[in-house]
Amino acid sequence: MTYTDTMNFSGRRYLAACLLIAFQCPLLSGCAFLSVPVGEPTKPLEEKVVAGEGKDKVLIINISGMISSKERRDPIGLGSRPSMVTRVKEELEKARKDEHVKGVVLRINSPGGTVSASDIINHEIKKFKEEKPAKVVACIMGLGTSGAYYIATSADKIVALPTSISGSIGVILIKVNIQGLMGKVGIANETVKAGDKKDSVLPLRPMTEEERQILQGVINYLHERFIMTVEESRPEVDIKSKKELTDGRVFDAQQALELKLVDQIGYLEDAIETAKSLAGLTEARVVMYTRPAGYKNNIYSLEGGLEDVGAYSNTSLPFPLGPKEELETNFMYLWQP
Repeated sequence: MTYTDTMNFSGRRYLAACLLIAFQCPLLSGCAFLSVPVGEPTKPLEEKVVAGEGKDKVLIINISGMISSKERRDPIGLGSRPSMVTRVKEELEKARKDEHVKGVVLRINSPGGTVSASDIINHEIKKFKEEKPAKVVACIMGLGTSGAYYIATSADKIVALPTSISGSIGVILIKVNIQGLMGKVGIANETVKAGDKKDSVLPLRPMTEEERQILQGVINYLHERFIMTVEESRPEVDIKSKKELTDGRVFDAQQALELKLVDQIGYLEDAIETAKSLAGLTEARVVMYTRPAGYKNNIYSLEGGLEDVGAYSNTSLPFPLGPKEELETNFMYLWQP
């Protein structure tokens, strides 16, 4: 990169940062400029009390938007924040070292995400419960479907808001075929490969029946793993004898309760009280972990700062490949209306 290119890039960074700050502060009377940590290194988590009192604590962990192991980019691309997998692991480690944390509430509002990211978070929560005598309650706020429900099964109890949607126990691999479109605009596929099946999921040609069966076998395995996870975590769910539980459909809160996919219909406050009750607490401080400069003042506050911007940017799935590369060639525990 030449000196001129470097200066141009630095100028663009500076301009983008200025624009972000300008958009954060409308031209209104009494408006104050905000400090936005554009491009700064990620700082350690800090504890913030958002409700309650007492020596013991109930920690709220936020699981919102696409469940992924990819780092999240700042809205103008000048930095990144830890992935959901990384952040949840960090929060669990911090909680594990705090003897006053007696309960955890997973505040879930997600359509799901990648198979592996969902499985890792489920595993980390179960490991946390094995290492620390703390109770975990999942609270499904709006969406708790597919990979998000997979994570919820790691909890001791699941509370669902009356307006929540859960279920969607299934697996999907997004694959389109644009060969016809390519032909119309004069584009030819000249992929070079070693291995006849190497390009089977690329959109440049249709799959053969053999390739379809190979991928179907993988999807069936991942689906069975999902079913086994629910069966092991929630033995009261008659999952193998009820086809509607495993065909990918979603359920409203009342249906989920009747099918025993959730234990209770209530609100976040009810989930906190359930966590306290399971832990044998009469009072407790409700805490969240946040980065410096993040703002939290009640139990519904998100992570704070730029970590929250675009939390739901990956939840819509425009045709044909989704919003980001995360959806292009991944096996997904994902529900998408």
